[in-house]
Amino acid sequence: MPVTADIPMPIQVVIDDVGWWSGRNGSADNEPYRTGIARDHVPADYQAIVDLGRATGTRPQAAMILCEWDKENILREVPTATWMGASWDNSRRVGPWMDEAAAIMREGREHVELTLHGVGHEYWGGGRFTRAEWHDGEGRMRPRDEVLKRLDCFRRILDQHRLGPFPTSFVPCAFMHRFGGGLADILRDHGVDFISTPYHSIFGLPTPRWRWFDFDGDTMTVDRPGDRFDWHQIGQLPSGEITHPTVGMHWPHVLHADPARNGETVAAWAAFLIEQGRQPGKLLARDNNEFRTQLAHHVCTTRTLRDHGLDLDVTGFDRLPRTHLSLNLAIKVTAPDKLIFTGRGMRIDAVARDRSNGSVVHTVRIQADPARSHARLEWQVDQDGFSS
Repeated sequence: MPVTADIPMPIQVVIDDVGWWSGRNGSADNEPYRTGIARDHVPADYQAIVDLGRATGTRPQAAMILCEWDKENILREVPTATWMGASWDNSRRVGPWMDEAAAIMREGREHVELTLHGVGHEYWGGGRFTRAEWHDGEGRMRPRDEVLKRLDCFRRILDQHRLGPFPTSFVPCAFMHRFGGGLADILRDHGVDFISTPYHSIFGLPTPRWRWFDFDGDTMTVDRPGDRFDWHQIGQLPSGEITHPTVGMHWPHVLHADPARNGETVAAWAAFLIEQGRQPGKLLARDNNEFRTQLAHHVCTTRTLRDHGLDLDVTGFDRLPRTHLSLNLAIKVTAPDKLIFTGRGMRIDAVARDRSNGSVVHTVRIQADPARSHARLEWQVDQDGFSS
């Protein structure tokens, strides 16, 4: 069997609509769609996301909606942000379960990344909601002052529960977003420089310059495929192949109708993701910084397999805006035997080995030399044989 080597496609999980306490789809009554499940959410539903991250060695992005976390009713200041307007009263959602869930998210911060989604998910103008919070159905951004107020409220509600710094990633509500329309600039002023959303729903996006991503100014904007399941389906067990870097889902997909059994659904998703990540052409990204960098190298760094080595040319990568991108990347080398590695124009940071279909899959993490546009990873058989 010949040796194969490549820069694998990274995989990142993004979970939408985390943060509701009610699961009820209220859209028929001028309330948000929420998660559409037939029960309330409980702290165990937040633990499920942390458990998924811990089991897979990753940080799933939890795209948060925070209005039902508002324990001080600050959203009265933004009447268009909720269905109650200036009479907003969230007291029925406030209780010890909030402190329990917040503690889960704080203590599990190494296994989950809080991501900006929205405050109320919709926009209530004239007493009725329209979709969606940040842009309307024609791709027009909501008034700038409204956008700024929502971002401020999002931050203040995070602070109410000590949920950490403002997120650096964003998922548009209802996937309504305009490329180059100004929102990316506003978000970047708040430290948000990564957006993921389906390209087919973005207004103003020409043919992307790079497969799966483009840059709105300095903001990396990554395509997202459709979910594997309808947004409100709960307890869904995944199958098939992951063919796209972003694994998008909605919160119910990783839960169970009985929250005491959430672990069953989490275990199925974790096993699916881990098996996909073990494949030679794929890599479970440990966090968003690794994801965006690995994706950029996967698409833009030229590689040539020859003479017991892999030649890398980072010229295309170097042309990209470099916000949160680095010369750290992972290479997977598959061979019949255990290999040992040396590098030129790079530093080898770590080598991990796994068995897959009778072959040894080596995951080699490197840092390319910033002063050079070319690097080479070389290998030879380790005469000591395979050890895990």
